[in-house]
Amino acid sequence: MGADDPQRLVHELQVHQLELEMQNEELQKARSAMEASLAKYSELYDFAPVGYFTLNRAGVICECNLAGASLLGLVRSALVKRRFATFIAVDDRATFLALLGRVFDQATMQEGDLRLPRAGAGTLDLRIRCNLSAGSERCQMAVVDITERRLAERAEIVRRQLELMTAANQVLESEIARRRKVEGALKSSELRARGLLGESQRMQAQLREYSRRILRVQEDQRAAISRDLHDRVGQLLVAINIHLTAFADAAVRQPQSIKRSIGPILKLLEESAEQVHRFARELRPASLDDLGLIPALAAYLRVFRKRKDLRIEFAAFEGVEAMDSDKRMVLYRVVQEALTNVVKHANATRVNVSIFKAPGGVCLEISDNGKAFNLRQLADDESNQRLGMIGMRERVEMVGGRFHVVSKAGRGTKVQAEIPFAATVQ
Repeated sequence: MGADDPQRLVHELQVHQLELEMQNEELQKARSAMEASLAKYSELYDFAPVGYFTLNRAGVICECNLAGASLLGLVRSALVKRRFATFIAVDDRATFLALLGRVFDQATMQEGDLRLPRAGAGTLDLRIRCNLSAGSERCQMAVVDITERRLAERAEIVRRQLELMTAANQVLESEIARRRKVEGALKSSELRARGLLGESQRMQAQLREYSRRILRVQEDQRAAISRDLHDRVGQLLVAINIHLTAFADAAVRQPQSIKRSIGPILKLLEESAEQVHRFARELRPASLDDLGLIPALAAYLRVFRKRKDLRIEFAAFEGVEAMDSDKRMVLYRVVQEALTNVVKHANATRVNVSIFKAPGGVCLEISDNGKAFNLRQLADDESNQRLGMIGMRERVEMVGGRFHVVSKAGRGTKVQAEIPFAATVQ
């Protein structure tokens, strides 16, 4: 070994030391960058406005951020190792577990809506989105509170239903005005026909009386709708307005109480929507236009037999659905009026409603086992039953049909309405 070998060895060691120091400095810089990135990620995760949860295959919470803990109403330390399904509505748990199973089995992103009960704050509507973590057997779940969006959607439904009710009321007002015009024409006709025979004058008086009764019935119906709108829907809307005012005030003074204030508003909106739906069904059944006459009659008879404790048998010829909407509406109204007469006057326990094929059209038949009535005596009677019979006859003849009533003691009453498919020239 030469004299310069130790010096070369020392030199190489010094160079190696410098390289190690440089590598150590680079590692320190990389570590600082990773720590800064981790801190930034932690801040984004913890303070995100959306709830984030990490779940295992069994649905146990492994991690969650502050927004997620706030949605469930507990601190994060109390949520870890608890099943997420225990916090959601009982009816939604099976749906959630099935969704979670698809995420792990299919390794695909899944979405769904859940309800989260909150003590004293009603129920929150949540939208969840789940996906597997890269290289992990855990599921990352994002949870968004969509309660306010649902509240706005329900409020929009109520607004549209109220618009429909307003339009229906306007149609009713137009019909009343038309009837008044008819009554005026009848009065003018009476003045021109004073020279006619007494029988003709009696018939004129009868027509005027029928017109007055129809107007009174329509005015009563209008008053009933007005009372219902004022007493039910109007009061509900006032209550919603009061709650919304308090809700807006709470949103400014106490933002944390917003979710607690939503529950009563949702209940009032649901009740308002139900009332509006009921009014719409009474004015004109939507199922008649959407599904057809047979489903509409079946639904009406099902509700009627429950309310009146009456045995009703129903059978129908499917070809009736080929008729236009005006003729199907006439058949529906005849069934309504006939059943009303049965309940008011016949004291029947059983009713048969059938629609069967007739030459060139269909025949509607409503028969009951109640007490009969004298048709001639009914012609001179001034009861509402007579007015109902006239209304049914006029509806059927208006679409070119024929109306017939048979009533015999011990055999009850049978109402028949035969309506052709093709239009009849009047």
